[in-house]
Amino acid sequence: MDEKNFETQVFEKQNSESEKYKKILQLVYVALNEKGYNPIDQIIGYILSGDPTYITSYNNARSIIQEVERDELLGELLKSYLK
Repeated sequence: MDEKNFETQVFEKQNSESEKYKKILQLVYVALNEKGYNPIDQIIGYILSGDPTYITSYNNARSIIQEVERDELLGELLKSYLK
């Protein structure tokens, strides 16, 4: 019998999701900043409360941020911070 390598292979999700979250947050940040809001405070308010009115509708930012779950955004922010 041929000896084969039966070690468990690890599948890692590509960074496409991370890039998606990053682009969304950057777009929302810019839109909030351009409208004169404090982007950090507004994004935190949205993530903690789930209230989309924390995000401006300018440049469709409100609709775009709602395309992803808040817990996914928070998880991505935490991963980025811990790197």
